[in-house]
Amino acid sequence: MVRRGFAIALLVTAFGATQADASGASPQDISSTHATLVAAYKALHGVVKTWPTVEASLRKLNHKFAMECPNVGMGSPQNKSGQRLAYEVAGALWAAAYHTDAGIVNTFINTVSPLRWSDHRIVRRGLKFIFGLHEMEALQVPDLCGDVRLWAASNYNTASADTEQFDRHVEGIDVEIPSLRMFLPSLAPSDKGLYTQVTHLVRRFEELEVTTGQQYWNEVLETLSLNQ
Repeated sequence: MVRRGFAIALLVTAFGATQADASGASPQDISSTHATLVAAYKALHGVVKTWPTVEASLRKLNHKFAMECPNVGMGSPQNKSGQRLAYEVAGALWAAAYHTDAGIVNTFINTVSPLRWSDHRIVRRGLKFIFGLHEMEALQVPDLCGDVRLWAASNYNTASADTEQFDRHVEGIDVEIPSLRMFLPSLAPSDKGLYTQVTHLVRRFEELEVTTGQQYWNEVLETLSLNQ
C-alpha cells in the first residue's frame, strides 16, 4: 500500500524539488524549473493542509464496505489469489484519495504541461508522468464486495476476472517519480529557499502518507475479513 500510497503530493514534486547551480542552463530551462517548483509547493501545501479531507474520504469508503459487506471474506486463506484482493483494496484506496485531491492535481498538471526544457528526456519523462496522474484520477473504486464473493465462490482459489483486470490496470499506471537529478543543471540559486520549503513539505507529506495509507489498508482488510 505504502509503495504508491496516497502519493499525490510527493508525485507532483517530481519535476522540481532539487538544488544545484544553474550556470549554463538556458533561460527557458531555468524558468521551467522555477515554475514547477512553485507549482509543486502550491500542490504540496494544498494537500498537506487539506489532508483531513483525504482521511475523511477513506473513512467513508471503509464505512461503505462495512455497511454493504462486512466480513464478506471471513475464513478466507492467505494465498496468491488473496493477494490480488488485497491489492484491489489498495487500488480502491488510491482511487478514493486521487478523486479527493483531483482539483489540486489538475491545477498542477495544467501548470506544468506547457513547460519545456532543452533536454528532451525531461519533457518525455514529464509527459509520461502526467499521463499517469490522469490515469490515477480516472481510476474508479472497484466492486470489492462482489469480487470477494466471487473469490469465495471459487473456494478461494481464483480471483475474479474483474479483480485481475483492475489490478493489471493499476499496476500498469506509471506514477513513478522522475529522477530529480534531471533538473539539477537548471535550478537557479534564487530558488534554493523554495527548494528548502518544498523539501520540508515532502517530509511532512511522507509522514502522513505512510501512516494513513497503512492504517486504512489494514482497516479495510479487517472490515472485509481478508487475511494478509
